Amino acid sequence: MSQPPGFVDTNLPSHVCKLRKALYGLKQAPRAWYKELSSFLLSQGFLNATSDASLFISTFGRNVIYFLVYVDDLIVTGNNSSLVMQFIATLARRFSVKDLGSLHYFLAVEVIPTTTGLFLLQHHYIRDLLLKAKMDGAKEYLNLTRPDISFAVNKLSQFMHKPSESHWQALKRLLRYLKGTLYFGLHLSRRSSHRLYAFSDADWVGNLDDRKSTTAYVVYLGGNLISWSSGKQRSVARSSTEAEYRAIATTTAEIAWIQSLLRELGISLSGPPLISCDNIGATFYCANPVLHSRMKHIDIDFQFVRDRVNNGLIQVSHVSTVDQLADALTKPLPCLRFQLLRSKIGVSDGTTVLRGRKREPSSKEIISSSTQSSAISHQSQP
Repeated sequence: MSQPPGFVDTNLPSHVCKLRKALYGLKQAPRAWYKELSSFLLSQGFLNATSDASLFISTFGRNVIYFLVYVDDLIVTGNNSSLVMQFIATLARRFSVKDLGSLHYFLAVEVIPTTTGLFLLQHHYIRDLLLKAKMDGAKEYLNLTRPDISFAVNKLSQFMHKPSESHWQALKRLLRYLKGTLYFGLHLSRRSSHRLYAFSDADWVGNLDDRKSTTAYVVYLGGNLISWSSGKQRSVARSSTEAEYRAIATTTAEIAWIQSLLRELGISLSGPPLISCDNIGATFYCANPVLHSRMKHIDIDFQFVRDRVNNGLIQVSHVSTVDQLADALTKPLPCLRFQLLRSKIGVSDGTTVLRGRKREPSSKEIISSSTQSSAISHQSQP
């Protein structure tokens, strides 16, 4: 560093200012780092995915490398281990990076390899959260009556600007549930099926404060849960059919993005995606405009669902309420019903997976090491 032109101290011309803030903490630093990194990747034959700006893909014949970047945390994976290691060596010659070996921790998500795939969980992150809230000694809450965490977080986030005592009690209830399910996570297994399907649901006027409905969906690829959401709709629905149709529209938009991403990853689907909904009226309206008089007030943006159905890009079918998996993300449920849907969704107990494993570094240790330089994790197979 040197003194900037026009501000040179004539008495101490060789002195420089003491840096009080890390450079990567500045707002323009991530943008500059991404520009430099992306330029290097493009020069190495990578293509930037249009569906996700943080994803870069390189294809060499039958060999493929996927490169995912989040600020200074990087993931490299491919179907050729030697080719992946060669690329990491090339990357290390250009940038100061630290190879963390096989992927085990990324953005507070722990990745544990199993004999059939990968198990994803966040028990270190939850422990830190409980310590921060001084609830690490709290008793486990076993009689949960609220639905999945996504729904609980969605409800609590609506009152963050002015929380009351009841909201704090609900938050502590959620933290107790997290403590009781500390080792629960998602198991992604190797499957030959590339079938994409989703469950879409809505709780009509379920919010007692503003009478808005809650939209939720869960999306699966080959039996693995890959995307989910729970959120309040922007406007009040005049009927349950309208609320359910808006949920289908939101699910369709997510599936359209996933289809685009899968195409760039070189993954072909076995057929058009299927969306399951437990409302007959909304299901019929996706393909048949006979209910137009009841639904003509809906914004034109939502009509793209029927266009995609007519073009054969997606399918919408009816499913009974008993088999509606997204039900756990829209409303409070009895304990047994919630636990049943939780297992069907794909959230399972990973205690047996973690048993006998060596101690993984805590999140604080990992964050401390990753901030020293860019960190790379890699997998031998995508």
